Amino acid sequence: MSARGTDGAHSTAGTRATPSRATPSRATPSRATPSRAVAVTGIGLVTPAGFGAGASWARLLDGTSTARADPRLAGLAVDFSCPAEGFEAAELLGGRLVRRLDRFAQLAVLAAREAVADAGLDPSAWDSTRVGVVLGVSANSTATYETEYARLADGRPDLVSPLMLPRSIPNMAAGEVGLDLGARGPNLVTSTACASGTTALAVACDLLRAGTCDLVLAGGTDSPRAPMVATAFDRLGALSRRRHDPAGASRPFDADRDGFVLGEGAGILVLERVAHARARGVRPRAYLAGHGSTADAHHFTAPHPGGDGLARAIRVALADAGLSPHDIGHVNAHGTGTRLNDTAEAAALHRVFHRPPPVTSVKGAIGHTMGGAGAIEAAVTVLSLQHGLVPPTANLERPDESLGLDVVAKVPRRLALDAAVSVSSGFGGQNAAVVLTAA
Repeated sequence: MSARGTDGAHSTAGTRATPSRATPSRATPSRATPSRAVAVTGIGLVTPAGFGAGASWARLLDGTSTARADPRLAGLAVDFSCPAEGFEAAELLGGRLVRRLDRFAQLAVLAAREAVADAGLDPSAWDSTRVGVVLGVSANSTATYETEYARLADGRPDLVSPLMLPRSIPNMAAGEVGLDLGARGPNLVTSTACASGTTALAVACDLLRAGTCDLVLAGGTDSPRAPMVATAFDRLGALSRRRHDPAGASRPFDADRDGFVLGEGAGILVLERVAHARARGVRPRAYLAGHGSTADAHHFTAPHPGGDGLARAIRVALADAGLSPHDIGHVNAHGTGTRLNDTAEAAALHRVFHRPPPVTSVKGAIGHTMGGAGAIEAAVTVLSLQHGLVPPTANLERPDESLGLDVVAKVPRRLALDAAVSVSSGFGGQNAAVVLTAA
């Protein structure tokens, strides 16, 4: 059943806290546990909003931006980003491992450790051959390539690190998570541009449904804060140029939006066969009930202006979950803050929903984490289902009325949610959607 609510105060309790809802959950047993659903039993987040799921959730509920001047991008036309801070990777991973891992892999390992602990799992006790890893990446290791190529271009091939390839190839984030936790099942990477994290959740869901795995560490990671990435996106006209106001630059669905802001981060969910979670005596945080993936086949960078592909992805995900548009109470949007994306996404939501439910975009607060975005946003959707709260869209000062959306702004909105959708899109006409239901 679609949910509506009012804006109000919020709790910033830890990730396992369960604040009282405005009204009791209306989910029926059949809706809470669809026959093809998989359980979400753990969450790990390393984002510009905070280190860990609890810190990230609290900052997102505050609705404040994390964008600031970035020394890595100094001197460029766009010299700001949303960095993930509040931790020392060397202290948490050890200096030797940090030297071996590119930043995108470091973030993934840290998020995976949190997710596994949150799920109450002991890697030394699980059947490692039944544990998979599926991660989405997009930009992956551009910074490593830049550093090592500069050494080569300076005529010093002897200074090129022998670790360059194992640090930089896209599969190494998933590979390193598997090494770190001893997961010996399928170890896969999805790369569907900025839909990669959501696609990874879909692939993991299918592995569990097929009986290939008992549990999968699934999500996405990226660290695109690199001069080449920033310059390339700026040349495409995709980045905000609000150098005078970095904190106000990322403004999804706002009439004055002018592009996205680069962010970095990782989001990983522990997905588990429902029977396996029950046997462990674990109460799921939520259920991944359905997923859908489509292609626009329209343009190599621009989305279909009418949102055709994204609308079809949402419909496929709803059908997979056995739900109708009327069952969805909230949409966690891709919401990049570009003119084209927000317009196309709004059109897609109007195609699917007679009246789109309340929408939010976390990119206003943490920027665009690319391969990590879909997984981070799915994790935030799970937290919204648990806590009955939808974080506000940061920097939404003047909503674009032409979009016709009910975008949550200023303060969190309290909603009694049974089911929600998280959606992603990417270059190449990629679209992905997941339906998540309350436990």
